[in-house]
Amino acid sequence: MAEPAGGGACSLPREIREQLAELELELSEGDITQKGYEKKRAKLLAPYIPQTHGIDPALQKEGRNQTSAPAATSAPSSSKYHRGRSGGARDERYRSDIHTEAVQAALAKHKEQKMALPMPTKRRSTFVQSPADACTPPDTSSASEDEGSLRRQAALSAALHQSLQNAESWINRSIQGSSTSSSASSTLSHGEGKGTSGTLADVFANTRIENFSVPPDVTATTSSSSSSARPATIDLPPSGIVKGMHKGSNRSSLMDTADGVPVSSRVSTKIQQLLNTLKRPKRPPLKEFFVDDFEEIVEVPQPDPNQPKPEGRQMTPVKGEPLGVVCNWPPALEAALQRWGTTQAKCPCLTALDVTGKPVYTLTYGKLWSRSLKLAYTLLNKLGTKNEPVLKPGDRVALVYPNNDPVMFMVAFYGCLLAEVIPVPIEDAGGQQIGFLLGSCGIALALTTEVCLKGLPKTQNGEIVQFKGWPRLKWVVTDSKYLSKSPKDWQPNISAAGTEPAYIEYKTSKEGSVMGVTVSRIAMLSHCQALSQACNYSEGETIVNVLDFKKDAGLWHAILTNVMNKLHTLSVPYSVMKTCPLSWVQRVHTHKAKVALVKCRDLHWAMMAHRDQRDISLSSLRMLIVTDGANPWSVSSCDAFLSLFQSHGLKPEAICPCATSPEAMTVAIRRPGVPGAPLPGRAILSMNGLSYSVIRVNTEDKNSALTVQDVGHVMPGGMMCIVKPDGSPQLCKTDEIGEICVSSRTGGMMYYGLAGVTKNTFEVIPVNSSGSPVGDVPFVRSGLMGFVGPGSLVFVVGKMDGLLTVSGRRHNADDIVATGLAVESIKTVYRGRIAVFSVSVFYDDRIVVVAEQRPDASEEDSFQWMSRVLQAIDSIHQVGVYCLALVPANTLPKTPLGGIHISQTKQHFLEGSLHPCNILMCPHTCVTNLPKPRQKQPGVGPASVMVGNLVAGKRIAQAAGRDLGQIEDNDLVRKHQFLAEVLQWRAQATPEHTLSLLLNAKGTTVCTATCLQLHKRAERIASVLYDKGHLNAGDNVVLLYPPGIELIAAFYGCLYAGCIPVTVRPPHTQNLTATLPTVRMIVDVSKAACILTTQTLMRLLKSKEAAAAVDVKTWPTVIDTDDLPRKRLPQIYKPPTPEMLAYLDFSVSTTGMLTGVKMSHSAVNALCRAIKLQCELYSSRQIAICLDPYCGLGFVLWCLCSVYSGHQSILIPPMELESNFFLWLSTVSQYRIRDTFCSYSVMELCTKGLGNQVEVLKARGINLSCVRTCVVVAEERPRISLTQSFSKLFKDIGLSSRAVSTTFGSRVNVAICLQGTSGPDPTIVYVDLKSLRHDRVRLVERGAPQSLLLSESGKILPGVKVIIVNPETKGPVGDSHLGEIWVNSPHTASGYYTIYDNESLQADHFNTRLSFGDPAQTLWARTGYLGFVRRTELTAASGDRHDALYVVGALDETLELRGLRYHPIDIETSVSRTHRSIAECAVFTWTNLLVVVVELCGCEQEALDLVPLVTNVVLEEHYLIVGVVVVVDPGVIPINSRGEKQRMHLRDSFLADQLDPIYVAYNM
Repeated sequence: MAEPAGGGACSLPREIREQLAELELELSEGDITQKGYEKKRAKLLAPYIPQTHGIDPALQKEGRNQTSAPAATSAPSSSKYHRGRSGGARDERYRSDIHTEAVQAALAKHKEQKMALPMPTKRRSTFVQSPADACTPPDTSSASEDEGSLRRQAALSAALHQSLQNAESWINRSIQGSSTSSSASSTLSHGEGKGTSGTLADVFANTRIENFSVPPDVTATTSSSSSSARPATIDLPPSGIVKGMHKGSNRSSLMDTADGVPVSSRVSTKIQQLLNTLKRPKRPPLKEFFVDDFEEIVEVPQPDPNQPKPEGRQMTPVKGEPLGVVCNWPPALEAALQRWGTTQAKCPCLTALDVTGKPVYTLTYGKLWSRSLKLAYTLLNKLGTKNEPVLKPGDRVALVYPNNDPVMFMVAFYGCLLAEVIPVPIEDAGGQQIGFLLGSCGIALALTTEVCLKGLPKTQNGEIVQFKGWPRLKWVVTDSKYLSKSPKDWQPNISAAGTEPAYIEYKTSKEGSVMGVTVSRIAMLSHCQALSQACNYSEGETIVNVLDFKKDAGLWHAILTNVMNKLHTLSVPYSVMKTCPLSWVQRVHTHKAKVALVKCRDLHWAMMAHRDQRDISLSSLRMLIVTDGANPWSVSSCDAFLSLFQSHGLKPEAICPCATSPEAMTVAIRRPGVPGAPLPGRAILSMNGLSYSVIRVNTEDKNSALTVQDVGHVMPGGMMCIVKPDGSPQLCKTDEIGEICVSSRTGGMMYYGLAGVTKNTFEVIPVNSSGSPVGDVPFVRSGLMGFVGPGSLVFVVGKMDGLLTVSGRRHNADDIVATGLAVESIKTVYRGRIAVFSVSVFYDDRIVVVAEQRPDASEEDSFQWMSRVLQAIDSIHQVGVYCLALVPANTLPKTPLGGIHISQTKQHFLEGSLHPCNILMCPHTCVTNLPKPRQKQPGVGPASVMVGNLVAGKRIAQAAGRDLGQIEDNDLVRKHQFLAEVLQWRAQATPEHTLSLLLNAKGTTVCTATCLQLHKRAERIASVLYDKGHLNAGDNVVLLYPPGIELIAAFYGCLYAGCIPVTVRPPHTQNLTATLPTVRMIVDVSKAACILTTQTLMRLLKSKEAAAAVDVKTWPTVIDTDDLPRKRLPQIYKPPTPEMLAYLDFSVSTTGMLTGVKMSHSAVNALCRAIKLQCELYSSRQIAICLDPYCGLGFVLWCLCSVYSGHQSILIPPMELESNFFLWLSTVSQYRIRDTFCSYSVMELCTKGLGNQVEVLKARGINLSCVRTCVVVAEERPRISLTQSFSKLFKDIGLSSRAVSTTFGSRVNVAICLQGTSGPDPTIVYVDLKSLRHDRVRLVERGAPQSLLLSESGKILPGVKVIIVNPETKGPVGDSHLGEIWVNSPHTASGYYTIYDNESLQADHFNTRLSFGDPAQTLWARTGYLGFVRRTELTAASGDRHDALYVVGALDETLELRGLRYHPIDIETSVSRTHRSIAECAVFTWTNLLVVVVELCGCEQEALDLVPLVTNVVLEEHYLIVGVVVVVDPGVIPINSRGEKQRMHLRDSFLADQLDPIYVAYNM
């Protein structure tokens, strides 16, 4: 960035430049905020900016960035010491101008094809970071543990900066333009302008009012009580849909634009945008559709015919130079220690630094020897007793030492070697995976320092906490004062080095498990020799070590080779590097060190902290060993460091990258060069070639090139080959990338205790292309990917652990991080905190990128950055990112040295505990292996196929209940054709017999009705209808009552007066706006002449509150029946024929349809009789009913059955359960009820509310052993998981496992199946979900993948016949084939009651015939449900084999996606299982997009965790891509009184933007 005043940095005085550099550093390390930085910077520069006084410095900076962009590129030297902020150009670790330019070019290319992605919608409150978070930016110091991809500056140079600042911002502004959010989730969450947020808010408030033309909110069903329990009692009708219109013809007043988008809705604008982005073609074009009839076949990605293939010859193993034989090599490392400790006792061995970077203690060789001896003696002789020592030679011991105490560690390490026990250095205590390592190594003892021990967490009685997953450990403190001096005659046993284990070094695998690599004594010694030779170490040299001394190169050079060559190591701990990044450079200068051991991170820090210090000299360095040379991006750090420090005497040939791995130890190292000799070459490789594991020098597309430097030659005495990473270890060709394998005496020998994994890694015999072994020397796999270049130079292009194999191409995680960082990120994410890994979803690996977001980043910035990263990765790597997530600062799991713990991050992601604050999923672009969409076959219809089948003797799928005619019913009831007559007869014959008892929430009886009382009450109501209502026979009367006996009386009153009763659920007092329109609608649609109700409800209907919801002036006559005059009815009406109408049954279906069906007197009679026979009901029986009495079977059981059969019904209004969960079960127990009926909502209430109270139930003496049948009344597929958990829960209080069953009914016939008392128990089957999608039934075994458990819905009622029919051809299907369930029965409804008498629909639904195969031409009614009949081995009551009916789901609820049929409940079940915080879930489709709504019962920060989990599970289990994920509060998904989800209402509310979602994610 060009400096102000045109003159660049040089025109500023030196001290100002230094202060600016210091500020830069503070900002980059997160010590001050961006705002503080800008303030201080402006203050420093103020005197040097003459012309622009009075302008906000921030604005000035913006302007400057844009205007002087060209200058910035032209004058790099001017800002040599002070990298400007324009493109975040500071981070030298990843410096690669070529790559940065490439990313710019790629983004510019995308710019031309601008596309608008919908931005996620977020509730403002959700993700506000707490002030504490905001003040502590994370340690940006380092990336992944190996400082993975950090080293590259990702500066998008100013040119990009300018292009991105122009008005054509990449996100289409129209999104925010149309976002008149009607909910509180104001779109202001996107970058607040300084000082404008208030005014913007006002504007928004106004727009919201103007545009709020949406219909009333039918979904906000939550009552004003703040309980999160959903009010389960609200039936929501649609805004104006009545059965009898075609579904599509008037889909509600929302659809007022051409494409069905509510005009004022933010959501739909975004969905529209999403659809537009999805219309763009995917990269791999789908092949022509083919008709697939059996298994869905997952697309296997076909190899690209143009992909590069290796063309070289097969490589031959490369040998290193021979290991020189030096006369004074010691026979073992311990012998070297003994030699120096006794002959050169005063020589310094190790110097430790304090926190400020000053040397604090120097350990001499004499001290090291004597203290190690003391420790060895103590370990072998002073723990335990003489006969039972705690440790024996060969035992493993854990070393737990902090990173700032190398001295204690070194003593402990050599003490163990001298005692012949095996040290296992580990990181700070507590990690669960470390516990696995300790367990597999059989460790029972841990050595540590006193300080460290004090810091460990303790239990109350002072013992050290048992860490999760750890074995029991004995802790031993190794501080000198606790050690015993060894007697004069005691000497350790130092034998010549052999293959026995010396120490175990831990490594974390890609999956996160920790394994121990065992290093033998001979390997330890040979490795030291090889390093001494390669690095040309000589006695007494000083080396500076910045690495972790417990493992890897830090251990090998600074602890082991150090003693071999009597070197003096200065150990610079990580904590010092954080406070004084230049400390290692100062140590090199002060001590004239010859060798320094660093990582790119340390080079980067030194450059960041570099002050213009003339007095620092690095001329003494002959080797600067860069130990993460295995990261291809290290080259940029090395170059940048050299260019900065060459003027300080750093020799170009001193930079020596090396490659290491725990298994193979040092794989290769560049030898110190000779001054003046040409520097080693570079390879510029094509990234596309690399993804196919082929080496191609990049020529054509400079955008996707990778520059790598060599890591020197093979180690002395070693041999190297490159083998294919997967499958058998076949040697690669010379132009092919593979895994580097090394054979020498210096590698590890095994993973301790893991024989199987060991063989594949440590005992590899390479094979040639024909599969025959090449030589008999075993090689060790290094875990590094690379090749051997010209001159036997070794090049590493990545690690096996960072390999992401997507659709057969390999990508390196470090490369992807580098590309992400090259997108200007300074405002959005912390540079060092990006994790890239792959997760396996739907038969392929998918790339996930997770970064830490800065607390001050605006939504807009983050979204912009995320979108750009997706484009950059897509352009440069030609691979899609599946999920990009931003998490709050400091929340990614860290490794002990501050890097990102990749495997733990991945685990959090998969468990849903990452808590992102921003997320972008792109399944539509990544998932290209979905099966082909199914196309329905034209031509040969299934009907003709079926005829063939049936001819071949296949049973037609039909079933029937017992024959009503043959069953003698001795009861007098047979004489009466009308229910009104039965009640009169009972009032005379058994006047005092109680028919109904109504209970309140306390379980006390509040009202009873005997036969006579009911009859008298009905008479009075009939006379009021005549007198006040002036009604005629056949008029419709709405009954608006709470559940109770008054409702029953009113029903019979209507029959007595010849009127047609219509029972309607009363409006919910707390929620009139949502529930009163339903009442109004039924009143209007049924053309009711009068409303019968209570005084309270009558007042409510005419209240002010009601007037706000509906027109209260036009109600029909309203009569309250609370105080009726005692008046005799002159005569009771008797219908002329039983086919006359008895009542109307109105109900709102789950698809939002309001339908009324007509029930005739003969149907009522037949229905009551069938139920009486099935349940064996007679006057001495009692049943308990906990159901809503307004429609369907609930109404029949509540109002009709007890009058017909004479049994006693105990009535429990379901709403009473909300205040007393025990009510229903205690009633059943108290009255010793044998048969009880309930709804799913009641069962769910009991399961959730009493699940953990079974002991309380026992204490109350509740016992359910009396229950013979507990029937759930439903019009859907049985919810087996709920009924099973209910049975299991209450088994302990006597509930029989056979008691629970379900009914099945539909609008055309309210009771088709009911379990009853006789007949076999309900059977279950497992069917294949994949086949169901193809409308086929395939029975599978329990536990089969993708299987669905179905249960029979009770037994078919007497007099009922069902047949399974193909809904398209109307022909019958065979046994165990899926089709629509058609029913024929005397109690089928006689038709729809509608405003428009739509005869065609009537005929189609109620009186329809099979297209063939039925000579009798039976008239059937269509239930609208899919199901199948299966003949079982059981015997039915009639003695024949039993035919079971299985209901799969409602036809009009199914979703047609990709040519397949899905039942919402199946997708919802999968989604509900994915995370513990999903309380409820509902799915629907909108313009072919699958929308998943989940209720979040956890804390709001979990909201975004659900997005990838939901997307994954639906993709894995249902082969569908989720278009939109909506996270809402509990209770938002509307549920009707039967406990069914009202998905269409939910859809309408979503499109009208009335859900107030916590988060809406639009998957790309």
